[in-house]
Amino acid sequence: MSSRLINSTVCAAALSLLVIGCTSHPKDNAPPAGSASLAPSSAATTVPTPASTPTPTPVRTSNMTMSLDEKIGQMIFAGIDGYGMNANTQALLATRRVGGIILYKPNIKDSSQLTSLVNELKQKNATNKLPLWIGVDEEGGRVTRLPDEIKKTPTNQEIGKKNNKQFAYNVGSLIGSELRAYGLNVDFAPVLDINSNPKNPVIGDRSFGASASLVNTLGMQMMKGLRDQQIASVVKHFPGHGDTSVDSHVGLPVVQNDLNRLRKFELLPFAEAVKQDADAVMVAHILLPKVDGQNPASMSKKIMTDLLRKEMGFQGVIMTDDMTMGAIEKNYDLGASAVKSVLAGADVIMVGHDYNKVVTVIEALRKAVQDKRIPQETIDQSVARIQKLKQKYKLKDESAGPVDTAALNKAVQQVLNTK
Repeated sequence: MSSRLINSTVCAAALSLLVIGCTSHPKDNAPPAGSASLAPSSAATTVPTPASTPTPTPVRTSNMTMSLDEKIGQMIFAGIDGYGMNANTQALLATRRVGGIILYKPNIKDSSQLTSLVNELKQKNATNKLPLWIGVDEEGGRVTRLPDEIKKTPTNQEIGKKNNKQFAYNVGSLIGSELRAYGLNVDFAPVLDINSNPKNPVIGDRSFGASASLVNTLGMQMMKGLRDQQIASVVKHFPGHGDTSVDSHVGLPVVQNDLNRLRKFELLPFAEAVKQDADAVMVAHILLPKVDGQNPASMSKKIMTDLLRKEMGFQGVIMTDDMTMGAIEKNYDLGASAVKSVLAGADVIMVGHDYNKVVTVIEALRKAVQDKRIPQETIDQSVARIQKLKQKYKLKDESAGPVDTAALNKAVQQVLNTK
């Protein structure tokens, strides 16, 4: 049997869900446009309470022989430096065996370079036991990572103003086809945050709007468009980044909403995404003192395990936002935070910047397992979920061919013309 085959016990269709071009580099984007209404939508329904949702079924782990280092590597989504393969990037794949690479605008010069980089990454990963996730924050509008020669898609706010399900689906499908052309396979989108706070410095036009039902409807269509192009969709930023007044790239936002408010408003789009079998959920670096006064959501068992897994019934991949963002770096120890995140329920730790920080996280996780602070079963469960999602999309480390930018731009214009 090929070393890339996933044992049949873990190949059931993956359920999964997940914050911000938050994985975004703080210098990548212009300041967000302001917005919107303050009150929860009266049309919104309430997320079911724990009594009305099933207990998640334990994930059966694979019989694939993987070392502890290989398993921990699969639980890392790492950022890299530069436009091409360097020694650190090679080490991440050949030695650290990371399961995913996130690319930012500073990694992308033009179409030829991006295709070359993606192919180099896949080639270097080809000897590893699982194919490589290569993802970007391609939300549309100002949060874009595609080469500059590609026409831009509209912001979510523009899509929300149009409020057309087919248009939202078409944009998602278009973005998916663009990413696939470059050999990419993960999009950290759509944003399911409800833009309820006009003082929010980070969401703004990245949200479809201030109505839960609007975000539900359009977010699910965009998610479906991405998935229909064989792009894994990571919804974000659980449990909702729309009511913050601090940018988590630079500090830790504190949101004074309790569970009742969350269930009636912020959680509704995520509950719909769970219902529609979303691929992965990204968890925000926000502190909700009325839910967990000690830990931000990305390190909170109450939020990731009790709320997302048990109450909402989500059984797929849970991912943190970038742990090198200011919300974490300015307030917590990086290695200890990664350990706490895994213990709280995260399957994948995002480390978007700095090779040494990626190593710090990997070493902290390994030591925690060796010291029996993280149970081996916890690692195995996470790796099983990751395997299922990679199997769902039949990932392969295949090279992408030259990209026809003229054809991509024609497709963008066709979608824009439907407005």
